[in-house]
Amino acid sequence: MTTRPTYRQVLDDLAGAQKGAARSAPAYSRFVNRRLGRLLAAWAFRAGMTPNAVTAISAAFTFAGIGLLALAPLRAWTGVAVTVLLVLGYAFDSADGQVARLTGTGSSAGEWLDHIVDATKISALPLALLVGLYRAEIADPWLVVVLVNAVAGAVLFFGMILTEQMRRAYGVRSQAAGEGRWRHARALLVLPTDYGVLCLSFLLLGALDVFLVVYALLTLATVGFLSLAAPKWYRELRALGGR
Repeated sequence: MTTRPTYRQVLDDLAGAQKGAARSAPAYSRFVNRRLGRLLAAWAFRAGMTPNAVTAISAAFTFAGIGLLALAPLRAWTGVAVTVLLVLGYAFDSADGQVARLTGTGSSAGEWLDHIVDATKISALPLALLVGLYRAEIADPWLVVVLVNAVAGAVLFFGMILTEQMRRAYGVRSQAAGEGRWRHARALLVLPTDYGVLCLSFLLLGALDVFLVVYALLTLATVGFLSLAAPKWYRELRALGGR
């Protein structure tokens, strides 16, 4: 009779089944969300859940938060609730891949499903905020900021995923291993572009004027990072592809 592993044993196994972080992975995603995901992955593994089931839980939390943002009044309690739902959704988003690696059940279909959910939330979150701000009769300039965020976020996500896939096709390592002391500096430098930080920013929703300024700064950081990263990715892939 096989003894069921304890929660601690599963956590230890997960610690040895981690993939390397992407070069551009910011601090919250790398140092906080991955660890939260590990705790949830251990629970999901002991509950006998599949990676796709964990992805479904991630989607449920995330889109509950997005729906609340669009439909509820923009109050302090709304911000707290939205933040909790989005943070849990993001943590489960990290957990599904960890469960897949631990159980050896990873697949192209599972990765595709995970990316589809991610792509949907990246576009739906700013659009939900746009609806919420419109219902609150917020002035047009702020609505434009949200639209810019929607475009920049979608393009950045697509660019990162596509660049990673093309690097793989050419056998290029796309991980942070070997960066030494610069790894942490890079993670902190790109922190304003972190989806996790965006989730936490909704804690300020009760102080709407402050939230809008912070959101605009995060949007500016995302646009700035994209403006620097996109030409770099293009040059890199052009060198790999020879054209």
